Amino acid sequence: MRGFGSLFLTACMALIAASVGAVLHVALAMPLVEAAVISLALLFALLTLEVAAARRRDRAHYSERLEVVARAATDIAREVGELRHRVIALEERPVPDVRAAVAPLSRELGDLAELIEDVARTVTIHDTLLAEREAAPAPAVAPAEAPPLAPSRPAVETNGVFVGRSAAEVQALVREAVEAGRIELYLQPVVTLPQRKVRHYEALSRMRLNDESVVEAARFLPAARAAGLMPKIDERLVQNCVQVVRRLAARNREIGLFLNIAPETLADRATFNEILGFLDANRALASSLVLEFPQNAYRSMPPLELNSLAMLAERGFRFSLDRIEDFRIDPRGLSDRGVRFIKVPADLMLRQAENATGHIHPADLSDLLARYGIDLVADRIENESIVVDLLDLDVRYGQGYLFSQPRPVRAEVLQGEREAATSVADFPRVAGRA
Repeated sequence: MRGFGSLFLTACMALIAASVGAVLHVALAMPLVEAAVISLALLFALLTLEVAAARRRDRAHYSERLEVVARAATDIAREVGELRHRVIALEERPVPDVRAAVAPLSRELGDLAELIEDVARTVTIHDTLLAEREAAPAPAVAPAEAPPLAPSRPAVETNGVFVGRSAAEVQALVREAVEAGRIELYLQPVVTLPQRKVRHYEALSRMRLNDESVVEAARFLPAARAAGLMPKIDERLVQNCVQVVRRLAARNREIGLFLNIAPETLADRATFNEILGFLDANRALASSLVLEFPQNAYRSMPPLELNSLAMLAERGFRFSLDRIEDFRIDPRGLSDRGVRFIKVPADLMLRQAENATGHIHPADLSDLLARYGIDLVADRIENESIVVDLLDLDVRYGQGYLFSQPRPVRAEVLQGEREAATSVADFPRVAGRA
């Protein structure tokens, strides 16, 4: 393109010189030879000026390019100098401890290996149960159970232990177990749906008798309540739960723990002050401890008990409502008082969904509570079909025998006698999935 422009400019200068010669010859009657000489002289002068201008333009262009190259060379020299300083600094820096760098990854790999072993054991148990079911003429359907945490002390649920005993005898039996420290802590996981990843645990009480049989809380707590033993039981429960949460926190596991507190404990100022002082000393664990109350007990709490809840909420502890009997729920009011979880029986949610009656439809309950910072948990889940129906209602957390039965916590976890890291098997897992 530049060569074409030069040819065009040369042609224009030749035309100008020829025009000047023609004007001199025709208009001024100058001889033809003289007019031609003048025309050639003019053409030479124009070409000389053009060459000089072109050289000036080229000189300016190349000077600009050289300046750009010089700046680039300066930048490269500066970057090379910085790289040299960095290399020198890296050479002088001590070699990092490789073991310390890979230690977190090693711990995670160890946890994964234990999870895989747990899944393998659960699959073996499932295969055994299926084989027994095929061999038996009338098999009894029961949820899968993970290996117990304390195999040397079997947990045999006893239903007829109080049969034939008077109320006074039952209360004396419960009092003896409380004083002997035989009110034990069991844990049942609360999992995410549908992933079934353990997100929380619920602490449950069991009473172990002298014959090593175990009594569920629903059977001995009424007698304990009648005997005025609930504050003492709750005080021991809080201490044990704090020990468990400390072990979980030591493993950097972001898992919370639900523990039920009786209204009588909140009203007993002496015991409540002891519990409050203990929790205040462990305020760093407040985000991992969730105090739980039944819905009907929460609704009927007098001002003294509500004041106790307010003192706990000021220290960062959160609350949960369980045993929901209806959906007449005020999410804003509950959130203002520190309630962050609501546990609804799965069968109640499904009945409400089928009848489409009630204050709140179950399909809207999860999102409604979430707007006020409250999580919905469906409990008492016992089969897979219930899980499928709950997922249609956008339920994100579940609890029940389908995932795991309540399992005891090892004694050394509660007593704090061993300094070694707690094994993952110290806490119950979800049967079938980790």
